[in-house]
Parts: sequence; C-alpha cells; structure tokens
Amino acid sequence: MTSLDPVLDKDGVRLTVDDAVATVTLTNPAKRNAQSPALWRALTEAGRLLPGSVRVVVLRGEGKSFSAGLDRQAFAPEGFDGEPSFLDMARGPEAELDATIAAYQEAFTWWRRNDIVSIAAVQGHAIGAGFQLALACDLRIVAEDVQFAMRETSLGLVPDLTGTHPLVNLVGYARALEICATGRFVHAEEAERTGLANLVVPADQLDAAGLDLAAALLAAPRDAVVETKALLSGALSRTYEEQRTAERAAQGRRLRDLAGLAD
Repeated sequence: MTSLDPVLDKDGVRLTVDDAVATVTLTNPAKRNAQSPALWRALTEAGRLLPGSVRVVVLRGEGKSFSAGLDRQAFAPEGFDGEPSFLDMARGPEAELDATIAAYQEAFTWWRRNDIVSIAAVQGHAIGAGFQLALACDLRIVAEDVQFAMRETSLGLVPDLTGTHPLVNLVGYARALEICATGRFVHAEEAERTGLANLVVPADQLDAAGLDLAAALLAAPRDAVVETKALLSGALSRTYEEQRTAERAAQGRRLRDLAGLAD
C-alpha cells in the first residue's frame, strides 16, 4: 500500500507510516501469515513505535490469506527455535503461564487505543488467532472470499487472544457461542449482515477500500474523533444515565476547546 521505508520490519511484521496513516502488514504469505510468539512481540513493538502523528492504522496481510491462525509448530515438542513449546509452558507454574499469555495478548490490545482508529483489511482465511487479530481492530473491511473461523474450541482450547469480548459485542452471545463451539466458517455475506464486517469488497479492491476509509476517518478533527470513540467504546459498560453524563462532559470539553478555553 505504500513504498515508504519501514519503521519496523521483522518476524513477519512490517510497519510503515505515511503522515497520519500507518500500515501494519503481515509478511509471511508462504505460511498464510501464521502467527507465533515472535510475531506477537513484533506486533506489540509496532504499537509502541507509532508516531504521535498517526490517527489511523490499517492492518493487512500479504498473499491470499489474512492469517491462518497459530503456527502449529507451537504444539510440537520442539516448539519454535529459541522458544519454549506450548506443551512445556503448560507443565510450568500456573502464574508463569498466565503471565506468558498476558504478554501474548499485548499484541492484540493496542489497536483500540482512543487516539487511533484501526482498520483490518481481511482477505481469505482469518482463522483462530487470525480471526482474533481482525476482531482486535475497531473496523473491518473484508474481501468477498473471506473465511472467518474460531477453531480453538475444536482443538480443545479456548480463544484467549482478546477475541471473545469484541465477538460477543458484535454478534451477541448466542451467535458468538455457536461460532466458537462449532468452529464453522463465517463468510462475507454473514459477516456484513451480523456486524463483523463494515464493508465487503472484491479482493482486488481491498487495499484501496482501506485507504478510502482511512481518508474518510481523517476528515473530522482528531480530538472530536478521539472523544467520540471513547464515548462509544464505553457505552456498553455504562447505564443510560451514565452515558448521558459522559456525553455532556465530552461535549463540554469540545466546546471549551473550540472557544479557546481548554484546560
């Protein structure tokens, strides 16, 4: 999407920045952008390296698949080079396992920061960890060939990379349970109908659609977008009256700022 020199390019992750728009690309199409602890650390680093000028982050994957999920080598006895296998981690102290999973989750949490809007541009397979990475973003544009699936439960595991909360918020408890417990595919039409996808486009238009949406998001003043995102992201945890109060406080801040009376 851009020819700029990368800010980060390692372990299957490339970060480029073009003024207010950053692009995070998964760069291992030969393995369908399968995920590993090294990739998660690189994604976490990408979030920390974002310049303050960035307002929109587009997440995309090279090749035919966005991400086919966790690299199965994680469950092999030898694991990844220089990494403990997941089986070895399971045999260790419970507190250490919890801390390790929490560190992995950091790769999935920064996409919803209030100071940015994140867009996942998703084509082909987005399975397991790939589905959860797409769910980590604020918005999703998908290609017509997209195939979402949450396969963890089918493998005797649970989704643990922050995907359960946004999935329930988007499609409701009953549908989320059915998607996770069956491990079935969710295709483009259902994704758009149920709110998993904001927009469906032909695969060859996916990158352009991501840039178009990024440009539209940049049209409004940054502070207004930040305040609006904070209002909306917290709405489900507030009562109606609490949300009214939050709206008044946010609007007061915006009006004072526009009047040159900001604190």
